[in-house]
Amino acid sequence: MKKNIIYIDNNATTQIDQRVLDFMLPYLTTNFANANSTHQFGVGAYNAVKEARKQVAEILGAETNEIVFTSGATEAINLAIKGVAENYAHKGKHIITVSTEHSAVLDTCKYLETKGFEVTYLPVQKDGLIDLDFFKSQLRTDTILVSVMMANNETGVIQPIKELAELTHEVEAIFMNDATQAVGKIEVNVDELGIDLLCFSGHKIYAPKGVGALYVRQRGNRIKIPALLHGGGHERGLRSGTLNVPGIVALGKACQLAQKEFDASQKQIKELRDYLETQLLTIKDTFINGSIENRLYNVTNICFVGADSEAVIMGLSNPENDFPLIAVSNGSACTSTNIDPSHVLIAMGLDENQAFNSIRFSLGKYNTKVEIDIVINQVKTVVDGLRAMII
Repeated sequence: MKKNIIYIDNNATTQIDQRVLDFMLPYLTTNFANANSTHQFGVGAYNAVKEARKQVAEILGAETNEIVFTSGATEAINLAIKGVAENYAHKGKHIITVSTEHSAVLDTCKYLETKGFEVTYLPVQKDGLIDLDFFKSQLRTDTILVSVMMANNETGVIQPIKELAELTHEVEAIFMNDATQAVGKIEVNVDELGIDLLCFSGHKIYAPKGVGALYVRQRGNRIKIPALLHGGGHERGLRSGTLNVPGIVALGKACQLAQKEFDASQKQIKELRDYLETQLLTIKDTFINGSIENRLYNVTNICFVGADSEAVIMGLSNPENDFPLIAVSNGSACTSTNIDPSHVLIAMGLDENQAFNSIRFSLGKYNTKVEIDIVINQVKTVVDGLRAMII
């Protein structure tokens, strides 16, 4: 018999909103035309993509000609970082990023180091935040790009993006932002924050996997990057390939819904997160990882000293008991096969044991109070059981 699932891993991926699914289905069945075809059938698909581009631009405070559709944030990150490296190398070869960035940014930067670029990996403070004075001291005249995540995928910590962007622009460098965990959850306005390049994925905001977007500033400090994929000149020549019309219209719809439901979702999810967190912190020898004041409202990362996170995860999804399968995480889903401790938590000063004892709970709009009560009781039971085995 299939077990029920309580899903508390929404920073890894979200369930598709039924309204988003209903909206995209016709583009998989009856409205299946290629958006680049010039016949009337194709024009209909093109217009659907055009509307989605407008919806994505609106959630970012951008213009439609600044949106490039991609397969997700990883592709967008590669397109942006490698593009800047290629097009602005005449100014310099120095890039700044942060030690707690997603592996898509870190691995791309490591690749560029093999091509002669110098990368500064900024440390973070114990709360996960960048020291602004230290950041300023690392900026140079040959710095061409600064890439800083808006909200961390493991801890939810939100960086001071506006201040970082202003300092970046003082040395005439480009400011890039991985906003994958932020878009759809908090207000993101590229002009107010001073962002030049921004990426995010649909599957973090109740759209399907396999679609995302890259924002490339075309007003004021216009950013010019070359294509990473060639063959047809799609997406203003930046990203060739037949457009994923169903995914794109789904992304647009998800952005529209997120904008409309910002306040209601935030209130509901934050109340549940705070309740979950308060109850779990009554367990002896537990503490929150990262800033409590500057973080997303849907996530808490908690260290349960003496309880291995992998064992906790297995215990919460035990097929032999009558409880629902509870899905939580001990870090980024993109590095789940890695047996090393979380690079994010290590960068924040945790030792390896503490990092291996930490669990990320990331809530979404479909979670309920009944589910959270079950999670609280089960986590307490599993953690107590694991600690008793050590004694």
